[in-house]
Amino acid sequence: MAQFDLIVIGGGSGGVRAARIAAGHGAKVALIEEYRLGGTCVIRGCVPKKLMVYASRFAQEFEEAAGFGWTVGSTSFNWATLKANRDREVARLEQIYRNNLLSAGVTVFASRAQLHSPHSVLLADGSVLHAAHILIATGSTPDPGPAIPGQSLAIDSNGFFELEALPQQVVVQGAGYIALELACVLKRLGSEVTVVVRGEQILRGFDDELRSHLAQELGEVGIRLCFGRQISAIEKNAPPAGTAGLTVTLDNGEQLPADCVLRGVGRKPNTWGLGLEHMGIATDAAGAIQVDGHSRTSVPSVYAVGDVTNRVNLTPMAIREGHAFADTVFGKQPRAVDHSLVPSAVFTTPEAGAVGLTEAQAVQMYSKVDVYRSVFRPMRATLSGHSSKVFLKLLVDRETDKVLGFHGVGPDTGEMAQLVGITLQLGATKAAFDATLAVHPTAAEELVTMRAPAHRHNL
Repeated sequence: MAQFDLIVIGGGSGGVRAARIAAGHGAKVALIEEYRLGGTCVIRGCVPKKLMVYASRFAQEFEEAAGFGWTVGSTSFNWATLKANRDREVARLEQIYRNNLLSAGVTVFASRAQLHSPHSVLLADGSVLHAAHILIATGSTPDPGPAIPGQSLAIDSNGFFELEALPQQVVVQGAGYIALELACVLKRLGSEVTVVVRGEQILRGFDDELRSHLAQELGEVGIRLCFGRQISAIEKNAPPAGTAGLTVTLDNGEQLPADCVLRGVGRKPNTWGLGLEHMGIATDAAGAIQVDGHSRTSVPSVYAVGDVTNRVNLTPMAIREGHAFADTVFGKQPRAVDHSLVPSAVFTTPEAGAVGLTEAQAVQMYSKVDVYRSVFRPMRATLSGHSSKVFLKLLVDRETDKVLGFHGVGPDTGEMAQLVGITLQLGATKAAFDATLAVHPTAAEELVTMRAPAHRHNL
């Protein structure tokens, strides 16, 4: 009978951080992972995706070079080379995760796991591990979306990273950050891309002006956005060769040719087969594990962190939750994680960055809101001739002068969101922004040179 202080189910960002910190506090820790260490972010999410984003942006670099005096010869792109280099980097990172766990004294089990009792876990080989505490950190998995004829012919975001060649004609279903990021990668690398959007705008939950500006930018680079539509069927075409392999039928009867259909309609908590019902662990309608402020489930000895709880589904938040859990339970340093004021970035091209309240949220919460906005052609475009424009926006509570939110579309706005997030965490005022000297010439200097509100809300 193997006895531990902590059993962690799931070797993603949250689980690995919790295991390492708990071990550092002196706990005897077991971590169980059925696939690869590093989780979605490292293996088939944030990291490999960002490498693909970097690759895709060279296309625009080549286009713009002529305006700066460069003569660029013929260019070609090799998907196989990128995939091999990307996969090699992912393997390197996975090994680092493994080495860090082992050096911390964590025992790693390569297996699927199921809850056996409030203090034990059953492995796939029939063995049982026991511990005073169990942490579920199994993350999330792609949501297949509504069942449609031919759905098995489509891929999800996991399947994107398994593609052996660049498809020529792609239909993407979904308008969240995953669908849009992958659509941009494919378009910039040379695919013809159509995005099917169920609603009337992209990026639900983001600021409305950010959404509309980014949608316009995506349209200008040649991504077709079909709003108010859904895919009703996917059919495999018969030969002859040379035609697209698939036909996608929309709910209005329109048919689209495609070599690849990518369904990116969201993600759902990865709770299947964990034995939650048997244990009486409460979940919500989406299957997410319900937890309190210290990540404890309805069973006192069982905790959960990360996407499986469907709170704030971002890698840094899973890491923070895992760390706080370990400090609370094993480090005698009880602390809860603040899930407000979360900076985020969407790595489309152009990218988007945001932190704080949207305009709609700010108006709902505050009686007097000033909106500062700047839309401008970036300096680089004056010589390159590129049509893209940068969008930057600040929301301010007029009564206190406190900055409530930042929203941007354009190069490096994700970096801006990270830094503006610090100022918002400190409660910065618009006067503090105004008193900060501009770094010239930069796009970010617009954040400290907006003098007059574009419009004002009065309730």
